[in-house]
Amino acid sequence: MDDNPGMNVFILNTGRCGSTTFIEACRHIVNFSAGHETRIRLIGPQRLAYPDRHIEADNRLSWLLGRLDRSYGDAAYYVHLRRERETAAASFARRAQFGIMKAYRQGILLEGEAGQTAHDIAYDYLDSVEANIALFLKDKHNQMAFSLENAKDDFRSFWRWIGAQGDLDAALAAWDSRYNASAE
Repeated sequence: MDDNPGMNVFILNTGRCGSTTFIEACRHIVNFSAGHETRIRLIGPQRLAYPDRHIEADNRLSWLLGRLDRSYGDAAYYVHLRRERETAAASFARRAQFGIMKAYRQGILLEGEAGQTAHDIAYDYLDSVEANIALFLKDKHNQMAFSLENAKDDFRSFWRWIGAQGDLDAALAAWDSRYNASAE
């Protein structure tokens, strides 16, 4: 990637899948800046005005993929960060009363139907976001699948893929900590 100094990297994800930890690991990269949900409160052109050579993880980008495509298209690198579906759904179900799950249930599903459990809604949310990301990525040349369950190996590949410089050992050690974890 060093042949394109303005390259950006986007970590596309549903949330509840290690995106905060991903960015903590990226903080050990010296030739990119990295941030987690750094522009979530902004609107218009400022929402996607990331600095060059920046790695951003923000699950809300899955709702802005048309604009992301218009702004960065095939010039950026995209990571599709995933977590095992059952585990991700359970984590979202524990957060059913706030955040993206509350917004999805109330705003997208208009409260849904009687009998729908928090797990049902979490599965629907996950399926919707995963489908949005998959559709967005179908014509992107610079993309990488990344599994939380295989994080250290996948992060080593990510490091090489983007031409990262810095302290790889410290970055890998970040995966030994849990950031933004739900109460079990």
